[in-house]
Amino acid sequence: MRPFRLEEATIAELHAAIRSGQITCVQIVQRYLERARAYNGVVSRLVTADGRSVAPATGAVRAGAPLSFPTATVRASTLFPDLDRYRGQPLEYGRMEATASDPAVQQQYGMIVGVANGRQLNALATLNIRGERSVTCRGDFDLHPSKGPLPKGAPPVCDIFRHYPDALERAAELDAAYGRQPDLEKLPMYGVVFSFKDPFDTKDMRSTSGGDAAYDIDFPARDHALVEQLRSKGAIVYAKAVSTEYNGRAGNPGGRHQPTAVLPSTLGYQRSSWAGNPANPYDTTRSASLGSSSGSGVSVSANLVMASLGEETRASTRGPANHNAVALILPHKAMLGFVGGAIGADIYCDRTGILCRGLADCAKVLDALRDPVQGYYDPRDPFTTVPRASILSTRYASHATTPGTPGALAGMRLGVIRESMVRPRDSLTEVPIVTAAAAEIKTILGGRLAATLIESTDPNWTPDPDLEVMKVDFRRALARLVPLFMPDLLFRLGPDGQPVFKEFAAAIAPTEFLPGRVFGTGPLKPIDYCVELAEGRIEPPSNLDIATIQEQELAPTFRFQVPQYLTRRAEDWKARGFRETLVDFAQLNARSKFWGDDGRAAFENWEEVADPRNRLDGRQGVNERIMLRELLRRVDMLVILENNLDALVRLHTPWPPGVIGGAHQPRGGPSNLSRESFYGPNAGLTEVLVPAGYVTTVYDPVFVLSPDATRYVPAPSRTPTTIPEPGLPFALVFRCEPGKEDVLLKIASAYEAASRRRVPPPAFGPLA
Repeated sequence: MRPFRLEEATIAELHAAIRSGQITCVQIVQRYLERARAYNGVVSRLVTADGRSVAPATGAVRAGAPLSFPTATVRASTLFPDLDRYRGQPLEYGRMEATASDPAVQQQYGMIVGVANGRQLNALATLNIRGERSVTCRGDFDLHPSKGPLPKGAPPVCDIFRHYPDALERAAELDAAYGRQPDLEKLPMYGVVFSFKDPFDTKDMRSTSGGDAAYDIDFPARDHALVEQLRSKGAIVYAKAVSTEYNGRAGNPGGRHQPTAVLPSTLGYQRSSWAGNPANPYDTTRSASLGSSSGSGVSVSANLVMASLGEETRASTRGPANHNAVALILPHKAMLGFVGGAIGADIYCDRTGILCRGLADCAKVLDALRDPVQGYYDPRDPFTTVPRASILSTRYASHATTPGTPGALAGMRLGVIRESMVRPRDSLTEVPIVTAAAAEIKTILGGRLAATLIESTDPNWTPDPDLEVMKVDFRRALARLVPLFMPDLLFRLGPDGQPVFKEFAAAIAPTEFLPGRVFGTGPLKPIDYCVELAEGRIEPPSNLDIATIQEQELAPTFRFQVPQYLTRRAEDWKARGFRETLVDFAQLNARSKFWGDDGRAAFENWEEVADPRNRLDGRQGVNERIMLRELLRRVDMLVILENNLDALVRLHTPWPPGVIGGAHQPRGGPSNLSRESFYGPNAGLTEVLVPAGYVTTVYDPVFVLSPDATRYVPAPSRTPTTIPEPGLPFALVFRCEPGKEDVLLKIASAYEAASRRRVPPPAFGPLA
C-alpha cells in the first residue's frame, strides 16, 4: 500500500489508511488545521481614495490565531479611469470597521481588490475549535467541562455549548470507540472532514448565514437535518465555509431606502460581512466563484476539507464547482432539504449540493444523507414532499464508477445544449472556454466514449456538420408549451416598460394588459396567437429562448423565510429555557452591519415588504416561480422524449471568474448567458458537474465612465490576459429527469474517468 497523503485523498483512500494504521481521525483533523493555519487567511486589500496605508486591525480567531489584515491599500484611480471626471453618487471606498457581532473584531468594508500570487484563500469562516467557534461562547466561555466551572459573566447557554466536543475532541472519540475497525456500513462518513456553507445550522458552531448579526445566541439549538445525518454517519463537522451572506444577499425588492454610496462592481465579492471575501486558488486576484457557496468550493479544491455541503439559488454551487475544478452532485428540488434549518435567498429555488474532488465521493455523501427511516424527507422542509419514485432504490454510489474505456457510452444519446455556448458577436470573452468545451464534448464524449451527440440550434451557433440536430429543440419546445403552461411570459415587460417579445406585441390586437394600459398593435386576439404558436403555424418571437425566459422579478419569499427561520430558532431555544430576541426583520436590521451600503438599503426595503401576493403588474410574486418550474420541466422532457435522449450536457458558463474589484460581465446580448445558467435551479432538475479543462487566455471586461460621467459601466475587452498553467478551470454540466440519476451518474463518471481533468491548485499543495 502506498503511503497515505491527505491532499487529493478520496474517502476510500482515507478509510484504507485508517484501517492500515497509517493515520487516525485526530491526525486527520490536525493536518487540516495545519493547512488552515497556512492558507486560510485574508487575501484582499482595501481600495481607498488616496491609496494610503491603514492602521493594523485584528480579526476573528481562526485555527488558534486572529486574522491579520493587509495595511497597504490600492488607490481608486488605478481601477477607475477618468476618476477626476466622475460626477455620480459617492463611491464606497474601502475601510476597516468593528463588526456588529463582536466590537473587538474588525472586518473589511466597502471596495476591495484581490492580491496577486496571494498565499491565502479565506475559504473557512469558523472552525470547530474550542474557544473560537462562537462569539456568544468565545474564549474561556467555551471551557471544557473537565476544566471546572465557567468564568464569571459567561452566558448560561454556554454551559450547554461547552459540552459539545470540538472537531479534535470528536475525532478522539471516534478513535477511542472504533480505532482501526470502524463499521463502514453504519458509519460510511467515518473520519471524513466536512465544511458547510454558513447558512446550514450547526449546533456547535456560529450560524448566521454569513451575516454580521448580533444574535443573543449565535449558534442554533439543533442541527440542520443534513448536518445531523452526517454526524450520525461518522463525519467530522469541522468548519463553516465563507459564503455570500444570506445566499447571495437576496437582491433588493425596491422601496424608499437607497444606498448612500455605490460599489461599481460586486462580481468577485462572494463575500460575507462577518467572514470576508474568498479568493480563487488558481488565481488569487479573481473571485472564488460566480456563486455564493464560494468557500465550499475553495475549501474542497485547496484540500482544506474533504467534502462540503453548499446551497444553490441560481448558480451558487455550480459556480464554485466550475471555477474551482471540483465535482458536484446537485439533486433535484428538493430531494435534499435546505430551508428547514437555514436561511435561503429564494425558497422556491434553494437546494443543497454536494462538493467533493470526485463524483464517487459526492455519490457516497448523497447516500449517507439518506435517513434509514424517513429517507430524504425533512418534516421542516415542505419541498421534500416529492414522489418516492423520483428517488433511486439503489445506492447512488453504485452508479458513479463507470470506467472511461473506449466506447463506454456507446448507444447512449446525449443532447448538447448549444444555448450555453453562444456569445455576443462583439465579445471575445466567451471564445476561449466555448472553443475548449465544444472540443471536449466532441472529442471525449462523442469520440473516445462513443456517445451519440445531438445538438440544439441557436441563431448564434454554427451547427457542427458531424452532429445530429434535434428534431424538437428548446425553442420549438417553448413555442409549443408556453401558450399552455405560462402564457403570461408573452406579456412580459422589460425594465424600460416595453414588451420583451416585440413580435408578439406587434401580432396581437390591442388588449388591456394593466388598468389604463393597452398592449398590442396587430390583428390577432392573444388567445388565437397562442393557438397558432403552439401548432407551429406562425414563427415564435425571435427571442423566445431558454435564456430570455429565465429573467425573474423577485418573489417576496425572502421576507417570508427570514422571520420564519428566526422565530423557529427562537422557539427551539425557548423550549430549552433560553431567550433569543432576534426574531424578525426589524431586529435583524437593527443588529446587523453590511460590507456594502447597498446591502443595508436592500434589507431595510425587505423589512417593509408586507404582501405575499403577486402585484397587479405581474412583478414580485410567487406564481411565476411555480409556473416557470412546471414549464421548464416539461420543456426538458419534451426535448428528451422527442429526440430519444438519455441526458443533456451543457457548459456551465463561458465566463472566467471575475477579477475581484474589477468590472462585471456586461449583461444582455443575444445569448444573455447569465440568465441561461438559471435553467437548472428554476426547473429544479438534477445536475452533475465535472471538471472539463482549463484556459490560459481570458478577456476580462473593463470599466468605462458613462458619457454623462455619472456611472462606471462594464465593457468587453479585446486585450487578452495570460494565466499561468494550468489556467482557469471550466466544467461540463450533465442534467436528467428526476429518477434517472443512475443513467446520469453513469454518463458523468465515464466522462470523469476518461478525461481526468482535475489539476490541484499548484500554489496550495502539500505543506513542507
